[in-house]
Amino acid sequence: MPLGNLDGVLLIDKAPGMTSHDVVAITRRVLQTKKVGHCGTLDPLATGLLIVVVGKGTKIQDLLMAEDKEYAGTMKLGEITDSQDAEGQIEETRPVPDLAPEAIRTAFEHFKGDFYQTPPMVSAIKKEGVPLYKLARQGKVVEREPRFVHVFGYEIQNVRLPEIDFRVVCSKGFYVRTYAHDIGLELGCGAHLKSLRRTKSGRFSVEQAIPVDALKNGSPEAVAARVLDLPTVSRMRGA
Repeated sequence: MPLGNLDGVLLIDKAPGMTSHDVVAITRRVLQTKKVGHCGTLDPLATGLLIVVVGKGTKIQDLLMAEDKEYAGTMKLGEITDSQDAEGQIEETRPVPDLAPEAIRTAFEHFKGDFYQTPPMVSAIKKEGVPLYKLARQGKVVEREPRFVHVFGYEIQNVRLPEIDFRVVCSKGFYVRTYAHDIGLELGCGAHLKSLRRTKSGRFSVEQAIPVDALKNGSPEAVAARVLDLPTVSRMRGA
C-alpha cells in the first residue's frame, strides 16, 4: 500500500525523555500522513508500548484505549514529589523504616480490585477547560474528581529499600504514579514513581513493538511494513 494511504496500528517502544505527541509527530513524518493518533499517553519519564493508530485505524482509537494495561515500575520510598514521579520537585522527605515483607504486601493489597483514585495535579485532565498541569505550574491546587479504577493483579518483584520494583495490571485511566504515591502513604514513609515501562495493552505486547530509533532512522517502507492492518488487529484482539 502506498505511503499516505496506510490504515492500521503501529506498535512503538517509546524511549524516555519524549512525549507521546513526539512519537506521533515522527510517525506522521516517516509515513507521510497526517491522520495519526495514539492510544493512551505515556509520560516523558515512561518507556514502553505506545499504540499508534494510522489512517482508518483512528476509528478504533477509543476501543484500543479502553483495554487493560500492564506496567513494570520502580517506586522510591521516603520522598514525596509534587508530580508523584521522579520529574517533580520533592515536597517532603521521611525516614524509611526497615519494612517487613508482610507490611509491604499489606500496603499493595490495599490497592487491589476496585477502588477510587484521585488523579495527580500534574496531569492532562481538564478543569473548566484548562489542563491540570497548567494550573499546577501556576502553583494552584484544585479539587479533582476521584476515578473508579481496578487493579487485576500485581507482583512485588524486588525489594531493595528504599526502592521497590513491581508489576501491575490495571484498568484504563489508571495513574501508576498515584499508585506508587498512595502505597507510600499507606506504608507511612511516602513514595514516588522512579521509573515506569508499559509492557502490555490489551493483547498487544512491547515485545512486538518497533523501537523509536528504528522508527526515526528506518526507511519509510520498512516502517510501513510494521503497520498491522485492521483485519489483523481485529484477529489479535479476538474480536
